[in-house]
Amino acid sequence: MRVFKFGGASVKDADGVKNVIKVLEKTGFSDLLIVVSAMGKTTNALENVVKTYLNNANELKKEIQNLEEYHNEIVESLFDYKQHPVFEKIKGLFLDMQTTLKRNKSTQYDFVYDQIVCYGELISTIIISEYFDYKGYTNDWLDARDFIKTDSIYRDAEVNWNITQNNILKKVNKNRLSITQGFIGSDSNNFTTTLGREGSDYSAGIFAYCLNADSVSIWKDVPGVLNADPRVFDTTQLLSHISYEEAIELAFYGASVIHPKTIQPLQRKEIPLYVKSFLNPDGFGTSVKKGQPLEPHLPCYIVKKNQILLSLSSLDFSFIVEDNISQIFSLFHQYQIKVGLIQNSAISFSVCLEDKFAHFNELLVKLKAKFRVTYNTNVSLFTIRHFTNEAIMSLEKDKDILLKQITRETYQMVSR
Repeated sequence: MRVFKFGGASVKDADGVKNVIKVLEKTGFSDLLIVVSAMGKTTNALENVVKTYLNNANELKKEIQNLEEYHNEIVESLFDYKQHPVFEKIKGLFLDMQTTLKRNKSTQYDFVYDQIVCYGELISTIIISEYFDYKGYTNDWLDARDFIKTDSIYRDAEVNWNITQNNILKKVNKNRLSITQGFIGSDSNNFTTTLGREGSDYSAGIFAYCLNADSVSIWKDVPGVLNADPRVFDTTQLLSHISYEEAIELAFYGASVIHPKTIQPLQRKEIPLYVKSFLNPDGFGTSVKKGQPLEPHLPCYIVKKNQILLSLSSLDFSFIVEDNISQIFSLFHQYQIKVGLIQNSAISFSVCLEDKFAHFNELLVKLKAKFRVTYNTNVSLFTIRHFTNEAIMSLEKDKDILLKQITRETYQMVSR
C-alpha cells in the first residue's frame, strides 16, 4: 500500500489534474491512496469567504460566485459534456456551503473557518475522483471526516489516534484506488475540524501510519527538499537523502516543503517518505528515512516572515526564573502562539513568535499585567542548519539584526 499526496499547486487547473494521471501512469494506480489539497489558491479564497461572511455579508454572494466559476472552468475543460454528474455534484457542494452559512449561529471565527474552508478539499477531490472514473480508472472517493477523528480545537485539531486507526482499517479497501482529502477531519459531534494550515501532508502521514503503508510520496512543484526556499534565496541545492530527525528539525524551524507534524507518525513505523516533482516524476527527488545522513552535507537555510520579537522583564527588576517562564509558556499555549526562538538573561526573556491565529493582542493584555513588555512586529526569523562561517556572513550582510543565537548545529537570527 502506498500513499500519495498532491498539493494545490499540482491541481490548480485542468492541465494539472490531467498531469496527476500522467504521474500515476508512470508510478502505477494499484494499492494506492491519494490525498489531495484544495485547488490552487482556493483555501485563501475560502478564508476570504469566511471573513466576508463575518464582516461584510453584502459581498458574500460575489466571493462564492467567483470561486464557483473558477471550479466550473476547470470542470468544463476536463469533461466533454455538461450533462456529466460532476457538474451537479459541484453545484450541490456550493449550495451546501451556502446553507451551512445560513444556518450557522456561531460567531467564533475558528469554528466557522473549519466548517467552510473544508469545501476546498471536498470539491477538488470530487472533481479528481470523477475525472479518474471518466478516464477509466475506477476509485473510491472517501470523505476524510469519516476517518480522521479529532478533538474540538478548531483550525489546529489533535488527532484521536485510536478511533482514527480503527476507522481507516475498517473502511479503506487496500486493494482499490482511493481518493480523499487532506487537511480535514471531524470531532465527536461530527463538526468539521482542520489539522493546521498546509496540513494535507500530515493527513497523508496519518493514513500511511494507520494503513501500515510501504511509503508516502509528496508531489511538489520543486525537485524535492531543497537546502533553501528558491523564492527567497538565489542559489539552492537538492538534498537527495535526509533522516527523519533532520526532516523534523527542518520542519520545526519552518521549512515549507514538509508539514511539521508529518514526519512523526512515519518515523514511528519507519515508513519512508519521498518528496518528488509532479513536473518530473522520473526524477529521484528526496528520500527521508531512518538514520541516513544528510546528503549532500551543506548549510540549510530557512526563513519565517511576519514574526514577532517579544521581550519581557519583571516589573521590579527581579530575576526571570523558572516560575515566570512557566507562566509565560502557559499563556503562549492558551493563545495558540508558536515559539521559534528563546533567549533569556537574568532579568529579561526574549522570544520570536508566530501569531497564526491572530491572538497576540489578547496575549499582550495578560503579559502587561505581570511584565515590562517590548516587542517588534513584522520581523523575520532566519535559521541555518549545519551553518558555516561563510554562510553566516553572507546571511547577515546588510541586515538590521535584533537578536542572534548559535548552538552546535543551528544558527538563528531575527532581523527587520
